[in-house]
Amino acid sequence: MQYNFDEVIDRSSTDSVKLEKMKAIFGRDDLIPLWVADMDFRSPPAITNALIKRVEHGIFGYTLPSDAYTASIVSWLSRRHDWRVAEEDINFIPGVVKGFAFAIDEFTSKGDKIIIQPPVYHPFRLVTQALEREVVNNPLILDDGGYRMDFDGLRKIVSENSCKMFILCNPHNPGGRVWTPDELYELSELCYSNNILVVSDEIHSDMALPGYRHTPFATVSDMAADNSITLMAPSKTFNIAGIVSSFAVITNKTIRQRYLAYLQPRELHQGTLFAYTATRVAYDECEDWLDQMIRYVQGNVNFVISYLSEFIPQIKVIKPEASFLVWLDCRSLQLPQHELVKLFVDKAQLALNDGSIFGPGGEGFMRLNVGTSRKVLERALNNLKNALTL
Repeated sequence: MQYNFDEVIDRSSTDSVKLEKMKAIFGRDDLIPLWVADMDFRSPPAITNALIKRVEHGIFGYTLPSDAYTASIVSWLSRRHDWRVAEEDINFIPGVVKGFAFAIDEFTSKGDKIIIQPPVYHPFRLVTQALEREVVNNPLILDDGGYRMDFDGLRKIVSENSCKMFILCNPHNPGGRVWTPDELYELSELCYSNNILVVSDEIHSDMALPGYRHTPFATVSDMAADNSITLMAPSKTFNIAGIVSSFAVITNKTIRQRYLAYLQPRELHQGTLFAYTATRVAYDECEDWLDQMIRYVQGNVNFVISYLSEFIPQIKVIKPEASFLVWLDCRSLQLPQHELVKLFVDKAQLALNDGSIFGPGGEGFMRLNVGTSRKVLERALNNLKNALTL
């Protein structure tokens, strides 16, 4: 079956965050919304049909995860990521951000130090601070058009600080890196030898772009498997974030039991019947949809690179290796961050993410969501070109 990713779908009156919160965030609601990290593509028909069928039953009582639900995740991880896990290693969680918040609560104490790698997904910093832990930045290094980890800087941090946790973004958001097995192995060795628990956010893991392959952190060594919590979901992959269908994979029994001991009394390990249904169908029946979507997104990335190169060469793309998020290097415009945001919002009428929210190293950047119709993307880039020529 061929899927139509060119279709422009009206998302108004659907309580969409990217539309309904636009005025509160940007001060106006007449912008092209390319900020929130969900896609404008219809979710796979198989998921929609399964949910309709379940709704038509008409009874929505208390629901358990079926064996088929867990088996679908086990099969998916084996098939897509060459990661063989046991069913008991998998536990539902009500969101990836909540998942690392639970880990911070359970495995660290107030005042403890937690390492992150900015510029990085901003809830890593915000949640850590809100829970009264100390953020320790190990900034990524940008060279040759891509990011790499600063292991020398990390060793210095570890030698000078008693850090309890490392929150890893794998693949990286917003930089788009798919970390290599060698990079992840070095990280696993360093964290294991210093008793630093790794919480790996792998929500973008299923969307490695052509030519790249995601490596789950826990697969790179026994040290990684024994010293990590992996957080995953079909939500980004199949555009079902509103269904809330995340899960944790923990192969170390002691860590898993302790994490569950936090979740279970609060009933945070219980999903909804829609989450269980959507996850099972996504992983069992929607692989072809995903492969076509990835090819379309790669086409959008290529379109952005080509367009900017021809018409707006002052803005460069940090070429993503995964996902539908594109990190735009606008530093050559030589604008203060507030003026850069004003250019996008007030002159180009575009809603993108302000790069500074991602922490040190984010200044001079903007994050663009290309998970949309190419027509919309072309209109957005035309707006930006016109804004710069006024």
